[in-house]
Amino acid sequence: MAAPTRVKTVWFKKEGERPADEVATAVATTIWRMADRALDNLSRADYDIITPQRGFKIIAELTAFAAHFVDRLVYARLPEAQRIALISALGMRLAETMEDNVLDFTDGVKDPDYDYKKGYIDMLNKRMAEYGHFEFPDGKPGFPAARFLSLQIREGMEKTDQSWIQDQIMDIEMPEILGTVKKQVDGFYPPLTSTGA
Repeated sequence: MAAPTRVKTVWFKKEGERPADEVATAVATTIWRMADRALDNLSRADYDIITPQRGFKIIAELTAFAAHFVDRLVYARLPEAQRIALISALGMRLAETMEDNVLDFTDGVKDPDYDYKKGYIDMLNKRMAEYGHFEFPDGKPGFPAARFLSLQIREGMEKTDQSWIQDQIMDIEMPEILGTVKKQVDGFYPPLTSTGA
């Protein structure tokens, strides 16, 4: 079992809150690291990743789901404008990280016909709308939402892996990713508590 991922949840600052882009960068870094770890776990469990494109597709789907989860977590905790600024900055930071990682893999050679950053943002916007139709009871994704995520990953896998990848994603990888992300978001934006009044 891998050691838990350490995450930044607070800064030592005496006055005011951190800007949305700083929090978004910290959360995006955690989301990316956890998605990358999940991809490594899948490879070690003998799932056939084969191509870099398939690996980046898996990471994109995992990070999009985690970004939507962050939006759900902060929905009641932040004023609307602040929440939108945070989620927009988070999406942009994840898109930049995707582009940086693809370019690292291609030694800096860009595809003249495809904008990696825009492609990620388009996919993220689509997924945010799709996940918006699912329920997250008690702040956790319900079975239909988790199944939808696993189906997005399943469709790009080899046929020999398609039967098993959904269980791995739903039962092992996403709970670990979301647990870590929730801990970090709770540190920055503590959950609202009722006073019983």
